[in-house]
Amino acid sequence: MKFTDGYWQLRPGVSRLSPAGVESVETGERSLTAFAPARRIDRRGDTLNQPLFTVTLDAPAEGVIGVLIVHHAGGVPARPAFELQTDDLHPVKVEVDGTTARLTSGDLTAVLALDGPWDLRFEDGQGELTGSGARSIGLITDADGRQFLHEQLALGVGESIYGLGERFGPLVKNGQVVDIWNADGGTSSEQAYKNVPFYTSSRGYGVLVDTPAHVSFEVGSEVVSRNQFSVEGQELRYLVFAGPTPKDVLRRYTGLSGRPARVPAWSMGLWLSTSFTTDYNEPTVASFVDGMAERDLPLSVFHFDCFWMRQFHWCDFVWDPIAFPDPAGMVQRLKERGLRVSLWINPYIAQRSVLFEEGREHGYLLKRPDGSVWQWDKWQAGMAIVDFTNPVATAWFRSKLQALIDLGVDCFKTDFGERIPTDVSWYDGSDPERMHNYYPHLYNQAVFDLLRENRGDGEAVLFARSATAGGQQFPVHWGGDCESTFEAMAESLRGGLSLASSGFGYWSHDIGGFEGTPDPAVFKRWVPFGLLSSHSRLHGSGSYRVPWAFDDEAVAVLRRFTQLKLSLMPYLAEVAEQAHQSGTPMMRPMVLEFPDDPAVSHLDRQYMLGPDILVAPVLSAAGAVTFYLPEGRWTSLLDGTAVSGARWFTQQHGFDTLPVYVREGAILPIGAVDDRPEYEWADGVELRWYQPTDGDVRRIRLPRPGGGTAAVVELTLTDGRPVATVAEGNCDHFTVNVVS
Repeated sequence: MKFTDGYWQLRPGVSRLSPAGVESVETGERSLTAFAPARRIDRRGDTLNQPLFTVTLDAPAEGVIGVLIVHHAGGVPARPAFELQTDDLHPVKVEVDGTTARLTSGDLTAVLALDGPWDLRFEDGQGELTGSGARSIGLITDADGRQFLHEQLALGVGESIYGLGERFGPLVKNGQVVDIWNADGGTSSEQAYKNVPFYTSSRGYGVLVDTPAHVSFEVGSEVVSRNQFSVEGQELRYLVFAGPTPKDVLRRYTGLSGRPARVPAWSMGLWLSTSFTTDYNEPTVASFVDGMAERDLPLSVFHFDCFWMRQFHWCDFVWDPIAFPDPAGMVQRLKERGLRVSLWINPYIAQRSVLFEEGREHGYLLKRPDGSVWQWDKWQAGMAIVDFTNPVATAWFRSKLQALIDLGVDCFKTDFGERIPTDVSWYDGSDPERMHNYYPHLYNQAVFDLLRENRGDGEAVLFARSATAGGQQFPVHWGGDCESTFEAMAESLRGGLSLASSGFGYWSHDIGGFEGTPDPAVFKRWVPFGLLSSHSRLHGSGSYRVPWAFDDEAVAVLRRFTQLKLSLMPYLAEVAEQAHQSGTPMMRPMVLEFPDDPAVSHLDRQYMLGPDILVAPVLSAAGAVTFYLPEGRWTSLLDGTAVSGARWFTQQHGFDTLPVYVREGAILPIGAVDDRPEYEWADGVELRWYQPTDGDVRRIRLPRPGGGTAAVVELTLTDGRPVATVAEGNCDHFTVNVVS
């Protein structure tokens, strides 16, 4: 939200108070509190009729410093709040001398000036990262009497800001206005399904605004040398995360907000959907599954979208008896073919649903302040919303899903959760504005935990659309409703890279686009992008996404890249484990892997899949693609051609190729199986070692399906020949090939 008219003036009806300087400080064992009046105190009388800001610094984890800015402290504690996993045992150092006060946590220090104008700086061992200077903190009163608190953290020359959720505009957020407010806005607007009030900086730090309420960011778009964030109310808390690398920032951030759960190997195979409004029944489903098998197209998951239930009945969790007269038998027949089964759900109960009256009678549905059930006709006629702040309502909702799990269903597509009203009264008294963004967290958690209880750790997986900070704990998330165009393909990629910068480890999108029917060229270009993502799904709205609906070449392209992905499972599973263990996403913006290369700062048409594979999707029918390779030797995974990096390339590609390059020094494990994701990844694996030099010694871990280590292999290059030793576990029949 913008409050100023240019740099010097405020907008009509707007007033602002800011700390003039520090009057005094108080120290605690692990905290530092500054009292900062809105004007200089030269004599006792200046303390009268004087607003006072209370700014408290603490250290919730190593390398993390929290800042709480308070005007009036007498408000009722608001909920919900982000559940942060703080650490009270790490060392914290608090120091005060004549001119400064310092709080240090790990490599991060907050330095507060005790003399002169307000000045709070954040430093690491390399120097200043950012800071809050004069007029950076502001208490705003607008023309309607509403009050807001804002902070403005300095932006350095050339500094770039990333993250703030799954945003579909430019990857670098500088110059943008970003509102943290979940909305069902598609992929072609400034709105987002997954809003996260967390960003990372190219200067090696991150910031989380610690509230699920509406946060407005002005990223160099009001004061161009500052990143402003504001909230309505009397308190504002934010956390600063040290680096020095972007991976370090994400490690610290996900350490507090929650790491992505381990995902099952089968989830990284190909998912095929009925699509949304298409006509389908069991014979249609069987024809799709048969068609994939007849064409030698590996398939891992079959997904039933909304109309597995009867129209106007969503959600009652009852199979349409005409389209699916024998759901138990059908699910069993699909599972006998080695498939997992996914079902679409949402947290809304249509008035015609058999569950509506049950939910209304027992108080399970979200209410208006007058006690009536909140309803509207958008999406489903007379629909209500399950109130997940009521533990009994959550158990009731989960019991309906339990019956489907007992039937053999493996996972759920947890759609929607964005259009949550604010003119309501929640069961637990939660603040409606804060619950708007937080609702999908409760929704996805309820479903994910149920799957985990039934299937075990590492076997639960969702296909979720909405989220906020912490939602990465309940994977997987997909990119929402995009058009079936090359422009939408590029939008989707930007959204995924932005989400990756926000702590989400896994991400997917609808291959071919959702709205409309893609031109065959769009579909065939989207296929390799989809299969070279962490998760891969064929899904659309009013038309099917089986490849033979387009042309024979689409079938061949899908086969090629599905088999390629499955052969990469030893590599992808290890990359997925990194997401689970450290919060480093599988799909990575270039700047995450090459933070010291200034050429990659704005790149949003290519990405790293793990640490060693670079992918540049082709975003045109004609096949021309321009991309950048960082310094070093890079080798095409598809044809073996090697080139030197630190420069741009323009290439022409057919539908069955795209730029996929392997980094110099990488050891890429290629599995012996390419028709399914679950197999013994270490058995018969080929270890391709790219451009090693004599004397190089490297270790590679080969994971085991379900978690754990199958083997650790040590490679040494001596006189141009690799020598391999199994240092841990078992690795039978493996080969080593040096790629020069």
